[in-house]
Amino acid sequence: MTDTSLATSPAPAAPEPPAPYVRHDRRSGLTDPWEPLYSHRQENAVWLGLWAASPHANSRGFVHGGLLTALADNAMGLSCAQARGDPRPSLVTVNLAVDFVSTARVGQWVEVRPSVLRTGSRLCFATALVLADGAVCARANATFAIPAR
Repeated sequence: MTDTSLATSPAPAAPEPPAPYVRHDRRSGLTDPWEPLYSHRQENAVWLGLWAASPHANSRGFVHGGLLTALADNAMGLSCAQARGDPRPSLVTVNLAVDFVSTARVGQWVEVRPSVLRTGSRLCFATALVLADGAVCARANATFAIPAR
């Protein structure tokens, strides 16, 4: 008799994202474990979203604040590049602040909705709301340096 108590079954497939989100086309070693990620590109912003799952959570079942912070940083940086018309984003975060207002939990749709406040020749400023099923769970502000080419 084989003990199967530790056997794992494949994780269920994530539900489809809400419209108008599509699979995010930019991957990195940092974000690969969070897949599938989804994005909604607009003229001056790139919203990011995911279905919160157990790999995103801390021991209390809340989506980890570090993940929310990194996702907000990513979305704000991509939005600054989008607003600048930069096809190859290479901005560098020089300041990042996040206020956690509430919690996001496993099973919720988590999305980051950034807005670019100002973009100049050397710096770009952005803000974002992080929502869980439409309710604000964090707000973020960031400043990005625009490297010389």
